[in-house]
Amino acid sequence: MAKVAMQTLSTQTRNFEAARQVAIVVGASLFVALCARITIPLPGTPVPLTVQNFGVLLVGLMLGSKRGFAALALYLAEGAMGMPVFNPTGVGGIAQLMGATGGFLLAYPLVALLAGYVMEHGRKNFARAALGGFLGEAVLFTGGLAWLAVLTHSVAQAFRWGLYWFLFAEVIKVMMAAGITAQWQRRRGASQ
Repeated sequence: MAKVAMQTLSTQTRNFEAARQVAIVVGASLFVALCARITIPLPGTPVPLTVQNFGVLLVGLMLGSKRGFAALALYLAEGAMGMPVFNPTGVGGIAQLMGATGGFLLAYPLVALLAGYVMEHGRKNFARAALGGFLGEAVLFTGGLAWLAVLTHSVAQAFRWGLYWFLFAEVIKVMMAAGITAQWQRRRGASQ
């Protein structure tokens, strides 16, 4: 009788943990969608300035590589299905994934994966989080600029539309995400 009770308890615990992990991933994808709502269209470029990238970095740094990747893959699936999760200045759906911001959007799962991976492998401090954030940004801009270069047939135009306007803001986003993550890790470590 005790053995059956222990097995039932173990199964319930596993089910609860699985549901908890799913809820975290879904919540993270919705957090990025909320961040996408904060958008500033810029003159001379079809790529707007958004807080979305901050959300992607924070999700990757806080949740780690696997859950961060899963959350951003879910985010892209939500957007591709037509849910209003992408920035509101775009057309939405698959068309937005094929548009000027598509390279950035499609890089999001890899950004979260890399930022999370860096954070998982070493001391969980500000420097590690900032390193993960900057490496993630390198992946983000590689994907985004490559796609813009394909669309415009010009590397120079891709850089004008997708890089120069954003450098300062991206440094701030990385520093904020790293600061929040480092503070959270410190508090988490102190409570354990």
